[in-house]
Amino acid sequence: MKKGFYARLAADNIRKNGKTYIPYILACIVTAAMFYIVKSLSLNPGLNGMAGGNFLNTAMGLGSWVITVFAFIFLFYTNSFLMKRRKKEFGVFHILGMERRHLARVIGWETFYVLLLCLLPGLGLGIALDKVMFLTVAKVVGGQVPLGFFISTEVLTTTALFFSIIFILIYIYSVWQIRTVNPIELLRAGNAGEREPRANWLLALLGLAALGEGYYIAAATENPIASVLMFFVAVLLVIAGTYLLFTAGSIALLKMLRKNKRYYYRTKHFVSVAGMIYRMKQNAVGLANICVLSTMVLVMVSTTTSMMIGMEDIIANRYPADFVFYAKSTDNREADRETISRLREDEGLTVTGEWTYTFLAFQGICEENGYSVLRERARSVEDDTHSLFFVPLEDYNRIMGTEKTLQDGEIMVYSNRRDYDRPVMKLFDREYRVAERLDDFVGNGEYEAMMSVTQYIVVPDLDTLNMLYERQREILTDLAGQIGWVYAFDTDSDEAAQEAFEQSARGIPGLKEESRIDGRRALMEICGGMFFIGIFLGSLFVMATVLIIYYKQISEGYDDRNRFEIMQKVGMSSSEVKSAIHSQILTIFFLPLMAAGTHVAAAFPLISRLLELLNLYNLRLYAACTVSCFLVFGVLYALIYLLTARTYYRIVQR
Repeated sequence: MKKGFYARLAADNIRKNGKTYIPYILACIVTAAMFYIVKSLSLNPGLNGMAGGNFLNTAMGLGSWVITVFAFIFLFYTNSFLMKRRKKEFGVFHILGMERRHLARVIGWETFYVLLLCLLPGLGLGIALDKVMFLTVAKVVGGQVPLGFFISTEVLTTTALFFSIIFILIYIYSVWQIRTVNPIELLRAGNAGEREPRANWLLALLGLAALGEGYYIAAATENPIASVLMFFVAVLLVIAGTYLLFTAGSIALLKMLRKNKRYYYRTKHFVSVAGMIYRMKQNAVGLANICVLSTMVLVMVSTTTSMMIGMEDIIANRYPADFVFYAKSTDNREADRETISRLREDEGLTVTGEWTYTFLAFQGICEENGYSVLRERARSVEDDTHSLFFVPLEDYNRIMGTEKTLQDGEIMVYSNRRDYDRPVMKLFDREYRVAERLDDFVGNGEYEAMMSVTQYIVVPDLDTLNMLYERQREILTDLAGQIGWVYAFDTDSDEAAQEAFEQSARGIPGLKEESRIDGRRALMEICGGMFFIGIFLGSLFVMATVLIIYYKQISEGYDDRNRFEIMQKVGMSSSEVKSAIHSQILTIFFLPLMAAGTHVAAAFPLISRLLELLNLYNLRLYAACTVSCFLVFGVLYALIYLLTARTYYRIVQR
């Protein structure tokens, strides 16, 4: 054959199959650009100049790994659609005299062309948008923007190498598919559907059990620390259950519908159910992929959006005042107060409100009627350890402006993450009656920053506080908590005065200082970085969802065209064909969206507890963000349906 024949043939093949190749190439370009951008941001020295830059670098680095795994799976999966449509064409080439080694050359040139069409524009787009994305991150987190344009040769090399490896593996897999079948099978492969699958009730029940267990973990896990670990377990169970139910459960459901004569023996239901049973095995994986991707988009976008909108709530919970000072001992209390007052005067800082209280804090293991205090915690109950934070009644009344009273042996309790709902609390072999469950307390920023549940306990007097101190000291010895104090105040001075005072106050011996102005800056960078990553990855997953749906509709259209032509020839009207098509597409298309909505609703309790670890207790806000994201995504999903359904109709009605 003439030199360059295979290269020209490969180029013609891509051009003639533009309807299937162009969306694939565009998706590859966007994926390469996103990989470059996130990888570049993770190495951008400009992030180091921002407070919280280490977190942003880490977040971007993790994001690049997510895109790495995603790109590998996604490009392989979408390439399988291309190969299915091309097998018949390769079969014709083989019948006309091409050997498998010749087909391998054609596939090699096609893979090379697609790699170039993906990599060169992808890198160009990534470089062009990298600065825009960096400016966006800086704007979101409130960081300074350095001059210059950052282009990393390391990122360029890594991106080119990574996508080259992916396409080499895709080429090897494609050639293997061609070499393992004979020409007749290649000719039939493009039109081959699945044999009618059996209803595997065992797998369906396993899927239902996995899904139920994942839902149960999400609903039953109360401890925020345990929720971090159990979240990943629940995710794996839900993903496994989703795939099993879509593959085995959907077939079982369709066969049950077929047995229902009143439902099945109607024109549109007969055609749609029969068609879905025939090919549900290949449909199920695609539907499950769409469901999982949709769930990931909804969870990421709703959580990061609620964190950004609820930023002030997080700050108010984490930092109870504009400035807070913590001391582990009361020995130098008056001297430290005088030092703080003198520094305030030196910096011209005004005070609009202040409060102070004495406290004792130590760890306790939650039991049936209270807490046990042990020096060595048992592994089996490690995740149920709470922080016990005791405050005398006199201090509570003063800072909260109340006139509550307590008898000997009575306590009041305020819980930050998990309510203490028992009538008594047993501590050191003594039971204290819970006289009241409080709705509010100024709290303690240090303990709000901890992952464990904190129970704020108001005791009758200082004598009770001292007795508890002595008892826990006997058991915990060097690990025992000390009686300390907190001093906090609010100010209406400007940021410059607050920052100057903060710098001066950091050097006071024996005191730890925290401020809202510094905390707001750090939290904005953390939450802003998470919001950026959430939106970025969410957009990537939406693109993947759109492409999977598009290829699924094309594949379905070509598979269904001959079947509907035959039905029209035997007397089925055009309107009946449209009705059957509409019923089939609508059923299959919106099933993943409904399943994704169910997954998000089931995950709501668990994710809300994870948000509590970040001091976001506003469940109404998170619920509103979740519902809003689902509605917006639903509208987008419907638009995708309308666009891709047209492609399906055009193919089927030719």
